[in-house]
Amino acid sequence: MNKRRVIYEGKAKILYEGPEPGTLIQYFKDDTTAFDATKKAVLDGKGVLNNRISEFVMTHLTSVGVPNHFIRRLNMREQLVRKVDIIPLEVVVRNIAAGSLSKRLGIPEGQSLPRPLVEFYFKNDALHDPMVSEEHIAAFGWATAQEYDDIIAMALRVNDFMSGLFAGAGIRLVDFKIEFGRWFENDHDMPRILLADEISPDSCRLWDAKTGEKMDKDRFRRDMGGVTEAYAEVARRLGIIRESGEETDNVIHFTGGSK
Repeated sequence: MNKRRVIYEGKAKILYEGPEPGTLIQYFKDDTTAFDATKKAVLDGKGVLNNRISEFVMTHLTSVGVPNHFIRRLNMREQLVRKVDIIPLEVVVRNIAAGSLSKRLGIPEGQSLPRPLVEFYFKNDALHDPMVSEEHIAAFGWATAQEYDDIIAMALRVNDFMSGLFAGAGIRLVDFKIEFGRWFENDHDMPRILLADEISPDSCRLWDAKTGEKMDKDRFRRDMGGVTEAYAEVARRLGIIRESGEETDNVIHFTGGSK
């Protein structure tokens, strides 16, 4: 790992130079942060679970025609992805009021929204990722009008698919954050917009459909404990892993997926 060139290191992942031109290796860390990294912890096994969950979701999105950067999983913590130029926007899709939406608008947490909401935030940790509008995006050239339309359409399509996927596992998809990038296929002048980054309980709010129990990063934000266990339960319900039953050994057996 030390011999590989680091392209970028974020709070939860490291991107290394890939084995082939136009590729990167995405490594999932156990590091966990919240509130602009003012709260930090290392949760053993979280990176392994996020790698597998993101692989599972991205693979299924590919199967339904949503273009994304995922190529294949390499090992328990790494996956091979296409190298894209990340658009400096975080795209948040909301189905149920929670988090900052409830705080901003005074909507009770847990209230279903009349329709999915798509919000944009400028990716800048120093500025605390401020919310921006379509006018900001156009004025500062972060995305073209066509790219903006494509991102909206893809975000809603991802939401439709994932809502059904998680519902089938007894989980409500409250909201999620995704990112997009420009992929220059075969050095063509016109790039394609691809879904990038990851989709995992780090980037989604997931609630048990019956009890409302939180199964995502809010467990860390709110000091609820059981973060890795909740992530493992998400993976188990999706059929990605099966528990050994030997909790003291913390053994997780993985099934399916690429190697």
